[in-house]
Amino acid sequence: MITKSLSPKGRSVRVMFSFPAAEATESVVIAGSFNDWSVTRHAMALNRRRGIWHKRVSFRPGTRVEFRYLIDGKRWANEADADATAPTPYFSENSVLEL
Repeated sequence: MITKSLSPKGRSVRVMFSFPAAEATESVVIAGSFNDWSVTRHAMALNRRRGIWHKRVSFRPGTRVEFRYLIDGKRWANEADADATAPTPYFSENSVLEL
């Protein structure tokens, strides 16, 4: 799940990424165009009480972001609540956010 909120001064869009805890046992990382597809820089934290992995990231308004989740370091997943998808040269699709 994704929630977006504009900062009070309108200089950034805060995006809360959430992923179900039941779908990952070890880790979830957000990799995308905003972090050079790093599989370490945007690791999500586990909130056991709420049953989710989560991470907040801020972007400039007007930014287009492609991303995917890397689950347990082995499997890629897209975000069902993304604004769109975009094809990749690897015969898959990325999730897209229009901010």
